[in-house]
Amino acid sequence: MHFMNDRTSTGIPGLDDILGGGLTPKRLYLVEGSPGAGKTTLGLQFLLDGVARGESGMYITLSETTDELLAVGRSHGWDLGALAIVELAGDDDLDPDSQQSVFHPSEIELGETTRKVMDQVDALRPLRIVFDSLSEVRLLAQNPLRYRRQILALKQFFSARDCTVLLLDDKTAESDQHLHSLAHGVISLEQITREYGKERRRVNVIKMRGIRFRGGFHDYTLDTGGIVMYPRLVAAEHVRDFSPQVDSSGSDDLDALLGGGLVRGTNTLLVGPSGIGKTTLSTGCLLSALERGEKASYYLFDEGLGTFFARSTQLGLDLRPYLDNGQLTIDHFDPAELSPGEFAQKLRDAVDRRRSRFIVIDSLNAYLQAMPGEHFLILQMHELLSYLNQQGVTTMMILGQHGLMADARTDVDLSYLSDSTVLLRFFEAGGKVRRAISVIKSRTTEHATTIHELLLGQGGVVIGAPLDGFEGVLSGMPTYRGDTPLMAQAVHAPE
Repeated sequence: MHFMNDRTSTGIPGLDDILGGGLTPKRLYLVEGSPGAGKTTLGLQFLLDGVARGESGMYITLSETTDELLAVGRSHGWDLGALAIVELAGDDDLDPDSQQSVFHPSEIELGETTRKVMDQVDALRPLRIVFDSLSEVRLLAQNPLRYRRQILALKQFFSARDCTVLLLDDKTAESDQHLHSLAHGVISLEQITREYGKERRRVNVIKMRGIRFRGGFHDYTLDTGGIVMYPRLVAAEHVRDFSPQVDSSGSDDLDALLGGGLVRGTNTLLVGPSGIGKTTLSTGCLLSALERGEKASYYLFDEGLGTFFARSTQLGLDLRPYLDNGQLTIDHFDPAELSPGEFAQKLRDAVDRRRSRFIVIDSLNAYLQAMPGEHFLILQMHELLSYLNQQGVTTMMILGQHGLMADARTDVDLSYLSDSTVLLRFFEAGGKVRRAISVIKSRTTEHATTIHELLLGQGGVVIGAPLDGFEGVLSGMPTYRGDTPLMAQAVHAPE
């Protein structure tokens, strides 16, 4: 998205990108959200960003005390000393004498509140203002007409003084379309509580006059240090030239199955039940890329780092030297704590900043649990894989199936999104459980259609000769009735 230079930065990582460059200066904006969504934090970040740019800032609060605001700043490690904090809520409003008037108390209080705001702005002449919050003004006004007139008066007052203003509203009332029409832009923050795991937060820019912005919902996090937003990934905005060369997977036999190897700018899906060797197979391909000198990133959802390293080392796949020299990064995630937008941003950072050209996602089952629904997983994965392909990245994805033998199934069918699909199956022969591998799809190469035995051993995987005489492979209960000798069982670590 093309960024404009005549914009005011919000100071929120990711939000300027969503807005196509930031806010139009000297305008009034509405930031609405339920309690806990992060409106106060967003307002403070906006003002502190202005201070860093030499722009004075004022925080006008009717709902929180100065001590409470300073405590919020300390929780994030911020010094709010450079901000002018104007606290309008005080004990005078509780004075019984103030109720003795022929006027309704709210008429006096609303007028005084508005006058205090204007006096403070005229005295300090800030360039950035946060007004927290409109809920108190709405209560004082008591009827929509007076409320709208007061907001319109504040808007005209701020506009005449070249202020960029954020009005905070906690959305405790019904959606105020009148207020939406008065504001130059409307940013909506939302907090979603799930039955298990961390709460989710997302932002939606409802309106922004004269600006091309990214519509729809974008994930964001609120943690120590403030708010970070993750613009929804649009693959079409990230196209680059690369050479779609074919690289070795590290195994000549696997290369033959794939029709030559792994093609840059494509993704390969490994499908099979638990323990079949999907992680071992992907780790061997990863090690081959590292030995070529490529930078790589491994995203681990399903198992701990300790068992991952122990098993890889036992199989002769030592990744630690590449971790030590920075060529490889391995990130372990808890899917209950991770939003899809945050994960997509981590992938973008790995590709754009680290220049990773080989990525493994282990596994998509856990990633699915981080998504609100299967339909959105498909859309998100489509954009994510399109982006990685357009960047010339070689991607390997692991998708586990339920059931070891019969009726093996997956949570969601992602095979049509993959460029190549490798199917791994257990089968029974001679009273032993064995493994089989076959490539069932490749968009870029002429892949082999044969089924081969697979062993896990020292150095990763060993692929045997083509096996004839299989029955029921695709049905989920493969049995072997052929004459081709099977390989001797190797000692291996369980997946």
